[in-house]
Amino acid sequence: MSHINVTIENNLARLVLSNPPQNRLTQEFFHELSDAIFLIAGSGARAALLSAEGPDFSYGGDIVPWPTLTPKQLRAAFEWRLATVNQWEQLPVPTVAAVQGLCFGGGLELAVRSDIIFAGTSARFGHPEQSLGIVTMLGGIQRIAARVGRAFALEWALTSEQVPAQTMLERGVVNRVVPDESLLEEAGTFARNLADGPTRAHLAHKALLRIWTAGGLAAADAAMLDLALPLFETEDVKLALPAAVEAFKAGRPRPRFKFEGR
Repeated sequence: MSHINVTIENNLARLVLSNPPQNRLTQEFFHELSDAIFLIAGSGARAALLSAEGPDFSYGGDIVPWPTLTPKQLRAAFEWRLATVNQWEQLPVPTVAAVQGLCFGGGLELAVRSDIIFAGTSARFGHPEQSLGIVTMLGGIQRIAARVGRAFALEWALTSEQVPAQTMLERGVVNRVVPDESLLEEAGTFARNLADGPTRAHLAHKALLRIWTAGGLAAADAAMLDLALPLFETEDVKLALPAAVEAFKAGRPRPRFKFEGR
């Protein structure tokens, strides 16, 4: 049984969790996720949208096999799963997640690896790991901390509370909260606009933020020109920059472009 569906159309890849009602992240899921990310990375898609079938985004990992695994087997399993979800975080295109209903555990840890998160009004987020006496095994607490700071990330992980979408918006974990009935449409429109944008510039911004997260402002500043100056040689900038200068000199509004992503 397939756990993921992938389609690619008009430069936009859509990756859909397709094992409702709980969309549990099983061993098979991670194999399919790795294959799907490899497919998207080589497809020419210039943005990717993550969503899920059913009323809930994901209840998280499939815990049923865990008690039967030895410590060495558990370590190997989680090292591989961590590396797999990190591939989504490191995709060389902008990524958008559309989240509805319950988004727990590993499902949350996958969602927060997206660049932009749209949440339906029904969405509720949580780390259930504390109820099992374990931690967020796919790096959830540190990624929440990177978005909103240590205090909220730690409180949330310690309590395993279900946090509503509006609170997540106010704290800065998600970018937008929209009605459930328009979630896929609005997230899809946003993702399609990214797919028509200056892809190379989007990737430079992603790289700068990764460097900033790891090394702070000084590290990001040191890397900035190495990432930024090659953009001036791209076809997108050679199209847009002269036209913008010409419009400025003529007193006209700057024209909008459908970039080619190169």
